[in-house]
Amino acid sequence: MAAPMEVAVCTDSAAQLWSCIVWELHSGANLLTYRGGQAGPRGLALLNGEYLLAAQLGKNYISAWELQRKDQLQQKIMCPGPVTCLTTSPNGLYVLAGIAESIYLWEVSTGNLLVILSRHYQDVSCLQFTGDGSHFLSGGKDCLVLAWSLCSVLQVDPSRTPAPRHVWSRHTLPITDLHCGFGGPLARVATSSLDQTVKLWEVSSGELLLSVLFDVGIMAVTMDLAEHHLFCGGSDGSIFQVDLCTWPGQREKAFQPEQDSGKVFRGHRCGPGRARVGPCPVTNASIMLAPVSMLSSDFRPGLPLPHFNKHLLGAEHGDEPHRGGFTLRLGLHQQGSEPSHLERAAQLHSVMSGTMEKSVLGGQDQLRIRVAELEDEVRNLRKVNRDLFDFSTRIITRPK
Repeated sequence: MAAPMEVAVCTDSAAQLWSCIVWELHSGANLLTYRGGQAGPRGLALLNGEYLLAAQLGKNYISAWELQRKDQLQQKIMCPGPVTCLTTSPNGLYVLAGIAESIYLWEVSTGNLLVILSRHYQDVSCLQFTGDGSHFLSGGKDCLVLAWSLCSVLQVDPSRTPAPRHVWSRHTLPITDLHCGFGGPLARVATSSLDQTVKLWEVSSGELLLSVLFDVGIMAVTMDLAEHHLFCGGSDGSIFQVDLCTWPGQREKAFQPEQDSGKVFRGHRCGPGRARVGPCPVTNASIMLAPVSMLSSDFRPGLPLPHFNKHLLGAEHGDEPHRGGFTLRLGLHQQGSEPSHLERAAQLHSVMSGTMEKSVLGGQDQLRIRVAELEDEVRNLRKVNRDLFDFSTRIITRPK
């Protein structure tokens, strides 16, 4: 069975030759391309690890590719209108799509449209399920974030309008992104908005835990796997790291970079001769499976591909540019038979260990160079010791 590798699946609305592309993270190699249309932002989803779904920009259909199929046959799922955002449940049973101001929920096994939720007043901009699939969240251009219980939505009385469990209305400008942490119904949810704030909510109680004010509009937000840090992508190209464990008790505070040294990543900038000179807005951010790196993408008008950066967590700047896209998903690319849970755990541990070793030691090539230097030093020390021994022997045994 082939060893797994961590890959990034990206889309680019300006790409002419492909709709989705698969990159190998450590080498930057192009592994696969999926052709057929131009996928839009927030419109990429993996369905149970078997299908890749991409909402086409300005089109009323969703493209679907079977991952294990070599000929990459594109299938189309027709929709009532252009899809603005897309997500799937963790168990692969349901597909959610935002179409205008409504949320459409389909059952994958039958293809039936189960319910249409119309509680947003403007276009839905982002959707995400909780880790256990019991709830899902929606954000829209109407500045609202809604938390829905999937069970309540599916069992609602046809004569009644489905109601969300929580309505979060503390943002004052359109919602740009949301991220749901671990814990299912006890999870914490981070939301970002053009009002230059990122807010942290609790799904169980619906309470606002934290509100952070920035100097620029925030276009993307994510958290590390341990949920110790918030990473917020700004419209000026900067990525701000907020330490959740070191913040004081107040719920609202402004982010001050001069007091949080080393917590601003700067890697997205348009250079001379490009379509636009200056910073580029970060459109997406994602944490790798091994929690030592972060991937982010931005949008540069006029370029064939947006910019794609890889940041080492804990460093101040991302110095490894890659080319990427609007929408970003991470996963393990595996060929061959389906591994067991124990095999997956062992493979993930080996991937994380290898990534950590590369981060700490600087890679296998530098490790070999360092070993060779140490061996040369040991040989020199042995020679010096042998010379000292010979000299001492001559001095002691010299006749008077």
